[in-house]
Amino acid sequence: MNSFAGGIAVITGAGSGIGAGLASHATQLGMTVVLADVDAAAIEALRDEICASGGAAVAVVCDVRDPDAMQELADRTYRDVGPVRLLVNNAGVEQFGYLWDTPVANWQRVVDINISGVFHGVRAFLPKMMATDEHAWVWNLSSVGGVLAIPLQGPYIVSKHAVLALTECLRLDVESAGHGDHIHVQAVLPAAVVSNIFESAGGVDPSAASDAAVADQQRSAMLAVKALAMDAMTAAATIFEQAAEGRFYLITEPSVADAMAERADVLASQRPPLLKPR
Repeated sequence: MNSFAGGIAVITGAGSGIGAGLASHATQLGMTVVLADVDAAAIEALRDEICASGGAAVAVVCDVRDPDAMQELADRTYRDVGPVRLLVNNAGVEQFGYLWDTPVANWQRVVDINISGVFHGVRAFLPKMMATDEHAWVWNLSSVGGVLAIPLQGPYIVSKHAVLALTECLRLDVESAGHGDHIHVQAVLPAAVVSNIFESAGGVDPSAASDAAVADQQRSAMLAVKALAMDAMTAAATIFEQAAEGRFYLITEPSVADAMAERADVLASQRPPLLKPR
């Protein structure tokens, strides 16, 4: 864990959920944290909380959908705070409803934040991290959804599969470029963690959807899952511990490993995904 102590961490989507948990845990390890989010009030409140408890944090309003904003975040961090030891591309949103009922704008929102936001983060920060021989870490937030097929959450599930593939390819790119000895790329696959992602998720247009009710039912089902979800600080501690051990897939609980094994079996046996009873 001394690998992270005293370094600088940049975390997108740090205003709530697992992003806030990772930020708070990082400061407990002695890291200075750059909190990036579109929700200014949330990251300012978290910054004040961290600083009041003796930690160090900076709040920066940033939209991960904007490549110029992400580049400015990287430039500003290196100029005003220092070299980044840990980059966490975490910002993400959900979407409920049948895929054919999903508004185009909602689809684009998921893709722009969940996938392109990770790409913009990598593109803005990684060249700076590779420019030195110092050890540095890149964590991209996929999800247990990155190894599952789930109805009524197609855009989100697609995005998390994409992030997992992006991270696997990125690890190989880093090794191919000769930086694998000091740049550590890791994929984070949490199960349910307490956050507001389900409440803020996109839905469908009742006037245009073939079945708007199922979208609301899926949201209710996921809110029931949230009631049993792991708290963000516990999830963060688990992720940091596994990262320090050098694992590539960072998971929050055994159910994620079970889902990974099930996914491998589905692919190996070439059987179609099966609809599970609600």
